[in-house]
Amino acid sequence: MTTDATEDRVARIMREWRRERPDLDVSPQGVIGRLHRLANALTEELVAVYERFGLSEGEFDVIATLRRAGEPFERTPGDLAASTMVTSGAVTKRVDRLVARGLVTRRTSEVDGRGRVIALTPGGRELIDEVMTAHMTNEHRLLAAIDADERAVLERVLTRWLSAFETPPATG
Repeated sequence: MTTDATEDRVARIMREWRRERPDLDVSPQGVIGRLHRLANALTEELVAVYERFGLSEGEFDVIATLRRAGEPFERTPGDLAASTMVTSGAVTKRVDRLVARGLVTRRTSEVDGRGRVIALTPGGRELIDEVMTAHMTNEHRLLAAIDADERAVLERVLTRWLSAFETPPATG
């Protein structure tokens, strides 16, 4: 089987489906297939930076969320779960690992004695500031393949598309 040298994997898959199932419109694969492959590749590139600092993707997410909270760099476990879009159980596991490393602390809430507060330690703040610098350098590198105008268009399109998934439907 001969293929065009410029044809990517998704184009080959689409061509094969068109041949085998000409009755199907496989055009969505052109966008979704490439986005899926790109998301997987980007995740690998992002995680590689976190790993250089001894962090998993989830641990990075927790300490980054605490850092962006501003002084005093703390949130409740529920706030962390909502912000990081994972279950409270997943947050607990991540926080346990970060507490063991001395990057965050867990204490009883002064507002609600039954509640807990997770706070970034000075060492955790120092680490996340270092990791964020490397992370942003990496993201700039990853976007270097497209120019500023393309980035702006892509951001607008992805923002609009993502809102269709994240905005709850209106109720009557």
